[in-house]
Amino acid sequence: MTKKLVLAFSGGLDTSYCAKYLSEDLGYEVHAVTVNTGGFTNAELKKIAQRATDLGVSSYKAIDKTKDYYEKGIKFLLFGNVLKNNTYPLSVSAERVFQAVAIAEFAKEVNADAVAHGSTGAGNDQVRFDMIFNTICPKIEIITPIRDQKLSREAEIEYLKQKGVNDDWAKAAYSINQGLWGTSVGGKETLISHGYLPEEAYPYQLQQGITPTTLKIAFAKGQPVGLNGKTMQPAELIAALDIFANEYAIGRDTHVGDTIIGIKGRVGFVAAAATILIKAHHLLEKHVLTKHQLIIKDQISITYGNLVHEGHFLEPALRDIEALLEHSQEKVTGEVEVYLAPYRFQVLGIKSPNDLMNSKFGSYGEMNLGWSGEDVKGFAKIFGNQSKMYSQLHNDK
Repeated sequence: MTKKLVLAFSGGLDTSYCAKYLSEDLGYEVHAVTVNTGGFTNAELKKIAQRATDLGVSSYKAIDKTKDYYEKGIKFLLFGNVLKNNTYPLSVSAERVFQAVAIAEFAKEVNADAVAHGSTGAGNDQVRFDMIFNTICPKIEIITPIRDQKLSREAEIEYLKQKGVNDDWAKAAYSINQGLWGTSVGGKETLISHGYLPEEAYPYQLQQGITPTTLKIAFAKGQPVGLNGKTMQPAELIAALDIFANEYAIGRDTHVGDTIIGIKGRVGFVAAAATILIKAHHLLEKHVLTKHQLIIKDQISITYGNLVHEGHFLEPALRDIEALLEHSQEKVTGEVEVYLAPYRFQVLGIKSPNDLMNSKFGSYGEMNLGWSGEDVKGFAKIFGNQSKMYSQLHNDK
């Protein structure tokens, strides 16, 4: 009896190899599934479906998890202003969890004997997928041809050519993963410490002759709900902002970090909407939250980002952190103005009814309205009391 296998399928080189190898060489009944987390257009999904059919899979299915990805993932990354190593907005690492969950649930639904993904043995995705599969469908076998055979991209291309599968293999020199919160780009330049991705490696290029402009982004309780006066759903706004800002080639960078398996890694990325929204949201928070709210958020957001990045999305501690983050956004409402120019942007300022920089309390460096000079003199003496005592004691010695 032929065994049924569910393959996490993106249509790229790795999963194309898996589809062919698992069906023709290992004899599985392969059911390819693409989980869309906002990275594919309808035209692209049709192309992926055709690729799956051409590779000879038994069935193909596209599952849309974009809304779920925003509501249960991106929203909290934005609330926490999460930038891994102060650089990377978790463009791919966060969405992998939602893709893995959807694949695992589908595998259970169709009573699959095995589930497969195209991760290599040197990256983070293998751990993320395996952890989710082991939790949600622990009795289903996990098969990973790329990892197990230690295949190079060149070896995969050669195999597919031998099987009569033709494509523009020059593009396969770069691994591109698109999602609602950004796109990662990996290639030979990111395998070394001093390489830099060339312009053509990025999926979006600067639109020639484009002129600088300003945007107004409205937030309601921490969520982006308006762009230039137009009310929008958050996921819709992110997609629209990304398309607009990509014309300015904004949001490019290279992330360097410690992988889950303990080695250093580099990956290029472009995340125009994510980087703009995080910076805009953070500025609004600086105006409307207290000092201690900001300090506590900074501390737990690092932990939250690390846990999500490493695939621990099902860890209950994340639900606890999300509850705090959600509550912290109660007053994060207002409008943020952002300046866009080729390859860069600048957050200009905010307007909010909850702005603590309110003139009725005084103006920084100018005047005080809520206290007297004598109040400050006494406060300064007490506030620095211990430092003063320590200095006098040890200076005497």
